[in-house]
Amino acid sequence: MKMKRTLTAVAGLSLLPALALAAPAGADEPEQQWRGYWVDAFNVGVYTPEQVTGLVDDAQDAGANALVVQVARRFDCFCNDALYPRTDAAIAAAPYDPLAEVIDQAHAAGIEVHAWVNATTLWNSATPPVSADHAFNAHGLTETGADRWLNKRHDGVEQVGTNTYIDPANPAATDYIVDAVASITSNYDVDGVNLDYIRYPDFNSGDFQNDWGYSETSLARFAAATGRTDIPEPTDAQFSDWRRDQVSNLVRKIYVAMYDVDASDRLSINGITYAYGPASYGGWENARPYANVMQDWKGWLDEGIVDTVTAMNYKREWMPEQARMFDEWNTALAEYGAGRHVVSGPALYLNGIDDSVQQAHDVVDAGLDGWMGYSYANVSLDATASADPAVKEAERDALAAALRADVFTTDADVPVMEWKATPTTGLLAGTVATSGVAAAQVAVQVTPVSRPTDKTLGEAITLQTDGSGWFAAVDLAPGTYRVQVQNAGTPGFTVVRVKAGQIAEADIRLRAPR
Repeated sequence: MKMKRTLTAVAGLSLLPALALAAPAGADEPEQQWRGYWVDAFNVGVYTPEQVTGLVDDAQDAGANALVVQVARRFDCFCNDALYPRTDAAIAAAPYDPLAEVIDQAHAAGIEVHAWVNATTLWNSATPPVSADHAFNAHGLTETGADRWLNKRHDGVEQVGTNTYIDPANPAATDYIVDAVASITSNYDVDGVNLDYIRYPDFNSGDFQNDWGYSETSLARFAAATGRTDIPEPTDAQFSDWRRDQVSNLVRKIYVAMYDVDASDRLSINGITYAYGPASYGGWENARPYANVMQDWKGWLDEGIVDTVTAMNYKREWMPEQARMFDEWNTALAEYGAGRHVVSGPALYLNGIDDSVQQAHDVVDAGLDGWMGYSYANVSLDATASADPAVKEAERDALAAALRADVFTTDADVPVMEWKATPTTGLLAGTVATSGVAAAQVAVQVTPVSRPTDKTLGEAITLQTDGSGWFAAVDLAPGTYRVQVQNAGTPGFTVVRVKAGQIAEADIRLRAPR
């Protein structure tokens, strides 16, 4: 495995040049189009070296160029060298390392590997994890206050069945996730990270509201941010915006942390596409990803804090209304790309092979950057209905043959991230602390200036620190910036130089007023 330098703290960011990714263009180069499978870790695929060999062979047969392999299901890891503890699942005994094995075999076949990480799903069993270090044991039902990372619903529920989730508004929990992701990208030669469950949970009392976010820590931080003393309702607009911001803060922090470790790694997120597309609801903010689970993936594309949205466009082609939903979301993806990549991910397990081929055609016809099937384990209705491995394998072979014959008739490369291959903008990140204490939820003004006069050259942007006093901006034009804080005790500022493809540090240390 390729060792990458370890990120010891997100705030300690180096000025890391972006790596050149693109080879000179040639007339005979393959087209650029993402083609891949999600490979879930609840089924066969990565449990043994032999399964990995079969996985890679099947991917080649389908013309796939990317595998999104589930590495972290519930704060565990199908790997041996990450902050997350090694999974309790029945994988081959150590020293077998599923992630390392997939990387070795897939890269040898010219296939990219993206580590699929469930960001907020904590645990789902009456039996606790074996490792004492697992977050469920260290920060679950036995803990109190800020050490209790569990999300809580408006009705007081923390467990749905045995399912538990972390609260994106808990700073310690989210910093742990950031460091865990960084440990994977530092220690393994992955091509990227794919975030799932990067949102608030389901199990809500309505389709256009979210009932979660009522942990003690969350409510205290919301009160501190707004000055309110009431407990907001799930439909409260200010509370919904604030919760949405907590998820966006986590995405932003992961993006910058990954960039600091290896600028060539791709951050993709699994975008929710519940029900109809935005066109049926009067716009993005009325659609269910934004309104129901607090996931603003359109905003993340606009800001540039994700490289790719892999939309979980799980619809049944053989049901006319769901076929319409599928098309509406493809249209939205094409509209929302904002210069990043957008990939539509059909639910193979909900469709027959002919319908999946039709959906693959629809994805290509929509002008999207690629297709990714969910999932490798069950590629059709027949595969899902059968417990026979031979049936599942036969269905994989049939789908691969149909896709190659009718849709993906020539080879393709994963699309180049031009914004990283030849960067024209830079990043800025830092922390604010007052007398050594993190200044959470304070405004940070970033203004382009000339030196040495400090003359303002353009409009300022206003950022806000997260629960750990951290802030960042991406896609900044190269130049000099004044970074100023005014509402964290005494005013303070620093001046930094932003360079294309690099992260500029902008830490501000203040003293509390006497």
